Amino acid sequence: MIYHRSTDVAEVRSESAGRVALLHLDATQPVVLDGTAAVIWELLDGRRDQSDVIAELEAAFEDAAGELAPQVEAFLASLEAQRLIEAAAGADQ
Repeated sequence: MIYHRSTDVAEVRSESAGRVALLHLDATQPVVLDGTAAVIWELLDGRRDQSDVIAELEAAFEDAAGELAPQVEAFLASLEAQRLIEAAAGADQ
């Protein structure tokens, strides 16, 4: 699955702290991502698919327990449920 950031999301980045605050235009509370979550947000560019995102994270972070892939999948599902990301047009379902 290829995801892109929703066009209905405003974002503010703090480069020095590695954080990003997101607000869907229909929401009342922002979502603040930091650490690995902020890295994942940056990787969601509408070109990388889910396996590309996971591969980049595995290259950057040690995953000895093999928990990275299911955690990333759950996180992406959460972002999609909050309408912060959307499946890219023509992406395989």
